[in-house]
Amino acid sequence: MPVEPLRWRDIIRISTFQLSAMLGALFVTGLIAMLGVVYLVTARDLTARSDHILHAAAEPLLQVPADALPDRIREELRRNRSGFNYLALIAADGTQIIGNVRLLRPLAPGHPVDVESQTRKPFRLVALRTREGETLLVGRDISLLHDLRRTILETLIVSGLLMLLCVTAAAIEFSRMPLRRVQALQRASREIAAGDFSVRMPIAGRHDELDQFASTVNATVEEVGRVVAQVKGVTDAVAHDLRTPLTRVRATLNALAHRPHDADEVAAGIGRATADLDLVLERFAALLRISELEAGRRRAGFRRIDLAVLVAQVAELYEPLAEDRDIRLSVATRPLWVEGDDKLLFEALSNLLDNAIKFGRPGGQVAIMLTRDEERGSGIEVRDDGPGIPSEERDAVLRRFHRATQAHDVPGSGLGLSIVVAILHLHGFRLHLSDARPGLCVRIALPQAG
Repeated sequence: MPVEPLRWRDIIRISTFQLSAMLGALFVTGLIAMLGVVYLVTARDLTARSDHILHAAAEPLLQVPADALPDRIREELRRNRSGFNYLALIAADGTQIIGNVRLLRPLAPGHPVDVESQTRKPFRLVALRTREGETLLVGRDISLLHDLRRTILETLIVSGLLMLLCVTAAAIEFSRMPLRRVQALQRASREIAAGDFSVRMPIAGRHDELDQFASTVNATVEEVGRVVAQVKGVTDAVAHDLRTPLTRVRATLNALAHRPHDADEVAAGIGRATADLDLVLERFAALLRISELEAGRRRAGFRRIDLAVLVAQVAELYEPLAEDRDIRLSVATRPLWVEGDDKLLFEALSNLLDNAIKFGRPGGQVAIMLTRDEERGSGIEVRDDGPGIPSEERDAVLRRFHRATQAHDVPGSGLGLSIVVAILHLHGFRLHLSDARPGLCVRIALPQAG
């Protein structure tokens, strides 16, 4: 099946992309905030250190006598120390005595500011008052500080953009696989909606929410497919199984129509037609009962019951029938409590025990018992030593109207086991048929406690 292309609008709508984008945005925001704090703290610390150096450099000059200060400044300018080549002395009236710095506006004493030289190089300048009221200007080249600030700012911007690109790429990549899985689920759902109940939702084995959803849908589809197959099977079986008695009724009525004055023949014909119609009504009643059970309408009667008491009651009811067929009925019970409808379970066990006695070997043995082992858990078993059921027919006999090969000469409608299966399905129990060597073993598997 061709893979559908992934479209951008589909990717941005998927929850994985949105969650990844949201978390990525939070991460990038946090990273930018952190770098911003680093930038501000670093810039403040470097500026404070530069101001400390300016005051330290100005302090010796302030100690020089006023008449010697111009010569000292001239000497400092000739030395041209790297970073400290901005000095000036301004008289109290505002005229510049000496120096290479000219102010365009007055500076507050003791508060360093950033200014630019004529060569566009930034420097840090502080104005200090001398004892004679003159103004001493001391400047320091801060080109390296500005370069560092610019580098940190560029790093902040570039790293933020790169992180945004990485987050977007990661969100897209993380969304590709879930989106492809969603597309696979959509394809499977379309096939199921078209009526192919053999299709199952793909499970990746990751046990995530998509696998859990697919497992739930698969269980639903399996149940729907089973119901649809049962409806189809029932339709076919009803048409096939009821055709014979209805045909006989029609033939009887047609014969009576040609001999309406023969009272004995009319009475006998009415009797035969009534018997055939009773058989049809009985089978329809059984079908309606199965439908009622499968619809779950009897769960209101559920309560806590002891299966040991129920098994004993069923065995007591069928013991006379077993004696009539010279079959020894054995019972083995122990206390076992379950949630269920005692009347429905009584009916299911009665059907199973009736079949066991009906198909059991005369002079043989039938057993009904409560069992428990570590591997299979708790259950109810009904065993007989009759002909049994071939392994290839064990699934078929659970379907409505199907009768085993060796049961064609035994009266019945083929609905007994279907009613049992419906009752057990309502309770959450399962029915298993196996070989008892000789005979048949029917086991009702109970759900594990807890």
